[in-house]
Amino acid sequence: MTRQVLLFICLLSVGAVFGQVSYTIPEEMAKGSLVGNIVQDLGLQTKRLVSGKARIYTRDSEEYIELNRERGVLLVKERIDREALCRRTTPCALHFQIILENPMEFYSVTVQITDINDNKPTFEKNEMKFKISESAVIGAKFVLERAVDLDVGVNDLKSYELKPTDNFALKLRNNADGNKNVEMVLQKPLDREKEEQISLVLTAVDGGEPQMSGTMLIVITVLDVNDNAPVFTQPTYKATVHENSPKGTVVSTVSASDADQGSNGKITYSITNTLDDIREVFEVNEENGDVTLIGNIDFEDSRNYQINLLASDEGGLTDSCKLIVDVHDVNDNKPAIDIMSKSTVISEDAKLNTVVTMINIEDKDSGENGNVKCVISEYVPFTLKTSTNNFYSLVTDSDLDRETASEYNITVTCSDEGVPSLSSSVTLTLQISDVNDNAPVFERSSYEAYIIENNTPGLSIFTVKARDADWNQNALVSYMLEDSSVNGVPVSSYVSVSADSGVIHAVRSFDYEQIKDFHFRVKAQDGGSPPLSSNVTVKVMIQDQNDNPPQVLYPVQTGGSLVAEMVPRSADVGYLVTKVVAVDVDSGQNAWLSYKLQKATDRALFEVGLQNGEIRTIRQVTDKDAVKQRLTVIVEDNGQPSRSATVIVNVAVADSFPEVLSEFTDFTQDKEYNDNLTFYLVLALAVVSFLFITCLVVIISVKIYRWRQSRVLCHSNLPVIPYYPPRYSDTLGTGTLQHVYNYEVCRTTDSRKSDCKFGIAGSQNVLIMDPSSTGTMQRIQSEKSILDEPDSPPEQKPPNNDWRFTQGPRPGPSGATGGPEVAMGTGPWPQPPTEAEQLQALMAAANEVSEATATLGPGTMGLSTRYSPQFTLQHVPDYRQNVYIPGSTATLTSNPQQQQQQATAQQAAQQALPPPQVSAQPEPPKAAQTPASKKKSTKKEKK
Repeated sequence: MTRQVLLFICLLSVGAVFGQVSYTIPEEMAKGSLVGNIVQDLGLQTKRLVSGKARIYTRDSEEYIELNRERGVLLVKERIDREALCRRTTPCALHFQIILENPMEFYSVTVQITDINDNKPTFEKNEMKFKISESAVIGAKFVLERAVDLDVGVNDLKSYELKPTDNFALKLRNNADGNKNVEMVLQKPLDREKEEQISLVLTAVDGGEPQMSGTMLIVITVLDVNDNAPVFTQPTYKATVHENSPKGTVVSTVSASDADQGSNGKITYSITNTLDDIREVFEVNEENGDVTLIGNIDFEDSRNYQINLLASDEGGLTDSCKLIVDVHDVNDNKPAIDIMSKSTVISEDAKLNTVVTMINIEDKDSGENGNVKCVISEYVPFTLKTSTNNFYSLVTDSDLDRETASEYNITVTCSDEGVPSLSSSVTLTLQISDVNDNAPVFERSSYEAYIIENNTPGLSIFTVKARDADWNQNALVSYMLEDSSVNGVPVSSYVSVSADSGVIHAVRSFDYEQIKDFHFRVKAQDGGSPPLSSNVTVKVMIQDQNDNPPQVLYPVQTGGSLVAEMVPRSADVGYLVTKVVAVDVDSGQNAWLSYKLQKATDRALFEVGLQNGEIRTIRQVTDKDAVKQRLTVIVEDNGQPSRSATVIVNVAVADSFPEVLSEFTDFTQDKEYNDNLTFYLVLALAVVSFLFITCLVVIISVKIYRWRQSRVLCHSNLPVIPYYPPRYSDTLGTGTLQHVYNYEVCRTTDSRKSDCKFGIAGSQNVLIMDPSSTGTMQRIQSEKSILDEPDSPPEQKPPNNDWRFTQGPRPGPSGATGGPEVAMGTGPWPQPPTEAEQLQALMAAANEVSEATATLGPGTMGLSTRYSPQFTLQHVPDYRQNVYIPGSTATLTSNPQQQQQQATAQQAAQQALPPPQVSAQPEPPKAAQTPASKKKSTKKEKK
């Protein structure tokens, strides 16, 4: 076996490697026979064939050659018969391609099939008969049927032999097409009388090794004389016919003539082609020589035909000619598009010039009808590149983006240049696989959400939404909170976000008064690898809810004191009494406050400003109006539903302080008791009880001790010197207020509940401030005198009219100034003291009350003070210089001239003081009760 290898390798711009290799093998090789080592000849590696899924591509349905990837060789797959494959065509070759993938490569392979002498020459007929006239002249030629040998080359037909050769000799004549016409030539005349029928054997011998031959029997019947043979007008005829011409088309007409007459001159035409399919396509009219078309002709199958024609007369004389028919091509074939290899999926990040599909184009027409051009659809990121003749590669020419187009339907259209032009097309569907190249994008650049305060934890606030242009897992978006803090607290303690849906929930209940809004960031992340993400700012604004009632700032409501505003009876219409000040910690219309007068002692006297809370008089104050006015003001906000708070404003309609004191003794203090105060109240009661018992024991002990001392002094003959506490000195009856009188003063925060009383001399006097703050001052006088003061005068000087209780500038919103003077200590006195003396006693008690009040603390306004048995005001500090009485709106002032006169009188009285005597002093008459003391006594009697 002879094998020739020819390898061509060329590197193309598209990146695929193409090569060509040729092999030569004889026909009729056994299956599995080695054709060639394709790996060695192409310079490849065996593993490349396996990884590239090497395969043989051929346009024919039958495959005679197969590829062994593991060995890298080409093997015979089916028995190859060169005569069946190529007939008379030489050289005979198989053409196919070897396709490799990843990357795509293809190589052209040509396997030439050489002939072997496996066919002997054959004749179409086993016997050929001739009728030859005996008058046939020497040299007459008789055309014999040619033998056919399917082999070619040296194995083809080589020679003929004719036996016996007594009358005839064999003559071969070469034609222009290379074939030989076999003629039998008469060498000596025939004699019918000697031999009526002659049998000859024609043997055809080929040139193969071993030599093979075929025979045909020639039977000659000797006839009577017919000495003229038919003669064609020309030895060769030519004609042209278009392919696809209809049947019955007359291709050409041949003509022959015979010099004989009669039956010997009648010519009959016939076609002598035997092996080819000429008789199936053409026929000749036996009488007139018209050659007509009886079959279909196709330029792609055969471009020309050679018809051998025979003209014979009845005498057996013949002549031959040939008709050459050229087939004219017609554009009747569309370009055939064949997909050699293609990819159905390509990644969107594929590089430029990536080969997607390899296409083979074939048009069976010739000339311009066979010139083909291919184009693809517009507006696709692909292009067609020509690699070799009739081979195209579809490659990428721009970047791919699956989000713009996830699928391409690429139509490849191929058209020839014929008239009219024929075209064919094929549509390639190419899927673009996704790459995670897009981050999630939120629907908005930022979000704002609103939620009403006092929400339920877990309440859904709103939803953030992000979309990812990628596909499948790359487009799966999950949400999460970015780490941040709100007022130092992690944002996760305020809100949470659903990873799948993006729904934001409130983790806690919000309070608008504590936080009004806050910011945080939500991150959206896809499921790609590596993942891509984006974030967005979310602002949550808390909406106010009317959940806080108004709070009253002024007047302050306390449980242990009572505040009253004074309005003089001379107040005009619109007089500003006070102003209720309230605030609401809510916002917006929930904090808009309005003031209304809910209840009042006299609604026709006061009004409240709806917006400013100012309490003003709406008419002139008269003497008939009650001193004690109680106003209940309700403060409402503008929320839905509205919330409110109430405040009680006590107003005193009076021009003088004593009138205020007497009227406001009936007010009870509002107290709020809580359950947790019970323990402290019980404990306080126990402590007070213990202190009371202790003090009581101490007081009794002191009294017993003093009684014993007085008894000793009473039974002795020594003079008795009255005892005066260091704080007080005896005025010897010359002062304004003598020391033998008992002064009882009670001061409370309610100025109308204060009172001053004067008792008789020679008794033990006690000043008591009622702890309950509900009673007036009471005078306690013992029935018997423990210590007698003989020098005490029996009568008391009348009061001095220089001291007055005036209403001056006072604190508070009323702003009233001035008023009529009101004298203190009215009522019958046995020996009426002066007004200055009454005020001196009152101011001394007020000083003690103030000191006690500061010691006890806020809310405790009751005080009990016991003074020494003999009480004078000699060393009492002068409180007459602009004294302010706590709990009232009055200020006490004094006349400087009156003070000087009183000081002079006191010094004169001290100089004229007689020596003390140990004698019992008669009990002076009791001082007359004041209106306030009468009222207190009445209450005690009722109790």
